[in-house]
Amino acid sequence: MPVKPPLDSQKPSDDAMLHQLQKETFDYFLHETNLENGLVRDKTKADWPASIAATGLGLASYPIGVERSFLTRDDAIKRTLAALRFFSHSPQGPEPDATGYRGFYYHFLDMHTGRRAWKCELSTVDSTFLLAGFLTAAMYFDRDTPDEREIRELADAMYRRVDWQWAQNKGPTVCQGWRPESGFLDYRWQGYDEALLLYVLGLGSPTHPPVGESYPAWSASYEWKKIYDIEFLYAGPLFIHQLSHLWLDLRGIQDDFMRKKGIDYFENSRRATLVQQQYAIRNPHRFAHYGEYCWGFTASDGPGPATLRVDGIEREFFDYVARGVPYGPDDGTIAPWVVVTSLPFAPEVVVPTIQRFNELRLREMNRYGFKATFNATFPHKGGRPHGWVTPWHFGLDQGPIVMMIENYRTGFLWRLMRQCPYIVAGLRRAGFRNGWL
Repeated sequence: MPVKPPLDSQKPSDDAMLHQLQKETFDYFLHETNLENGLVRDKTKADWPASIAATGLGLASYPIGVERSFLTRDDAIKRTLAALRFFSHSPQGPEPDATGYRGFYYHFLDMHTGRRAWKCELSTVDSTFLLAGFLTAAMYFDRDTPDEREIRELADAMYRRVDWQWAQNKGPTVCQGWRPESGFLDYRWQGYDEALLLYVLGLGSPTHPPVGESYPAWSASYEWKKIYDIEFLYAGPLFIHQLSHLWLDLRGIQDDFMRKKGIDYFENSRRATLVQQQYAIRNPHRFAHYGEYCWGFTASDGPGPATLRVDGIEREFFDYVARGVPYGPDDGTIAPWVVVTSLPFAPEVVVPTIQRFNELRLREMNRYGFKATFNATFPHKGGRPHGWVTPWHFGLDQGPIVMMIENYRTGFLWRLMRQCPYIVAGLRRAGFRNGWL
């Protein structure tokens, strides 16, 4: 099958636009990080805790920052070592105020103490994004210096200590989380979702990989659908089609499912992106601004909860929910970050959409590029052309923008992680073949 290489933007003006957006977005990790322990704030709300996923995305973004001269290599090393030393030495145990257990970590951590926040769950998928950040650092900082050797040694040790077998809780698939007060959550990672990277990292483990047929059990409940005459492996929120691709170069390689369908996950994400655009063009619920170059539906913040009558139509607005198409939920909320993250898959529709967001002045007065979401249907007294805008930036949204702009422009992260032996082993054990493998 033809493999589409990462492309530079066709116009110098487009490339300059993407470069500026990438730099603005990267600044989140420069200013929303505790330099003492490397933890990255989950969102820009005062006194908000850190997110381990945002921290992993920050670790993966630092090498891009070095390559793009957003920060020096020495600064990136200091930030990376602060995080790795913290997680390496932080308390691991069943105590309710620990930082992690069995090599996994709690979803949210206090920005200063690094201890569990809000009685949250030990999150297997958020730990996956943190581990991917560790491995990115280990692959990039490859010089024979004491600091860079320590980065590699700490990252490798923390990856190896993760007990994926424990997280299966005697089942075929990996559990989504665990709490010291009540044990494992009832939900497991099965069916197409963002856990593709989780299974690849788990299967690549030389110490405690998942036992049994975990990957076939995860993929057994895939849903292949035809929507708007486009056939693809279905998931409604767009982030599901993106997050594993931040690190995994899935162009031209296939597991058993994709071999039977004759495509790869990269092409599948392209189709999912086009389905999102087609939904906005059709705009079945008549929301403001939806159209060919105004779309982007995913798990995101929103203006609700509220029920309001707008232009004669009673509308229900949500707060943070997993918005998806074409089956909803949908309340008129659009997430610019998830559009940018589809750059490598469908640049011909993403670049004009970014330009449209700029015309709506969605980056004005924002310290870190685009805010996470806006909703032009939700009433706004100020008469802004984009209506309601979330007051926050989220680390989980900022990282994918930085990383996928880079993968689109140069393929840098994909090339880097193709050299990671654990990722190569995990892909092969999951049944991926062909292409660069």
